[in-house]
Amino acid sequence: MIASVHEAKTHLSRLLQRVEAGEEVLIRRGDTVVARLVACNPGPNGRVFGAARGLYPSPPPDAFDALTEPELADWEGQL
Repeated sequence: MIASVHEAKTHLSRLLQRVEAGEEVLIRRGDTVVARLVACNPGPNGRVFGAARGLYPSPPPDAFDALTEPELADWEGQL
């Protein structure tokens, strides 16, 4: 559905009901679409915390060790 800014301001509650039902609402100013109104909770098929766990390699054990003197000198020389 496409609504004008005036319609969106006047009928926001109705538009939100449509969005909650799964519809996407585009808001236009004049002839240009300037915003998209979508639900922020996509439901049971949405994002799940920790869903990417195990998909990326872990950092090596020494990743957070202090830099050696030569590494530190190189790093400071780069700045």
